[in-house]
Amino acid sequence: MKFETIMLHGFFASSLLVCLLTLGAMITTSINASRAVASDAPVVTAAKAHV
Repeated sequence: MKFETIMLHGFFASSLLVCLLTLGAMITTSINASRAVASDAPVVTAAKAHV
C-alpha cells in the first residue's frame, strides 16, 4: 500500500511539472504575426503561374 501511494504521488508530481512547464512555454513564447501568416501561405510554382 505504501509503495503504490508513493508511486501515485510521484506520477502526479511529474505530470503536474510537465503541464506547468508546457503552460509556461506557451505563455512566454512570442510569435511574429507576419511570419506566422507567411508560413501558412500557399507556394505558387512557375508551372501553376502560367496555367
